[in-house]
Amino acid sequence: MDTDLRRAFRLEYLTIGWNLLEGIVALTAGILALSVALTAFGLDSVIEVFAAFVVIRELRGHADHTDAVERRFLRLIGASFFLLALYVVIQSVYDLVGAVRPERSIPGIALTTVSASFMWWLAATKHRAGHRIDCLPLIADSRETRLCALLSVVTLAGLVLNAALGWWWADPVAGLGVAALAVREGREAWSGEHPEHHA
Repeated sequence: MDTDLRRAFRLEYLTIGWNLLEGIVALTAGILALSVALTAFGLDSVIEVFAAFVVIRELRGHADHTDAVERRFLRLIGASFFLLALYVVIQSVYDLVGAVRPERSIPGIALTTVSASFMWWLAATKHRAGHRIDCLPLIADSRETRLCALLSVVTLAGLVLNAALGWWWADPVAGLGVAALAVREGREAWSGEHPEHHA
């Protein structure tokens, strides 16, 4: 196994470890605070773990996989985004209509602050590794990781506005922002037509 491929495996194992921890903290804090944005963020972490396992499976047979096989892996990742978006839209609309007021979540604010910078670094590193070994699912996964970094920022904004100003509606609105980003990334993963795949 060459150095670049070993690095790709290490990055995916790091993704799994971080997102398991992130998912547990975010889901627990989100449920306790009735925060749809934080709960959605935790669910995205679960999807990140799923996507990482998909990429690891692809990496194990990367040299022998055809474009059709890679496309199936990409569609699995894309489908996970669509499921996340569906849940978040339903829950966010329910919370907005019902005026569900989430509580402040200091653990959520701390987690999303750390995640924003860490996931941005991880996304860039996986993106470069994907190009070095010409692995489309790894490149798609790097975009999913970048989405997680963006989700951290969106979720953090909703949590801070709710905690500092009492804007309860900022949380479900942030959730809708999460859903919009998830749909965009899901469509790109499903189609397999990311421009940078061929850069």
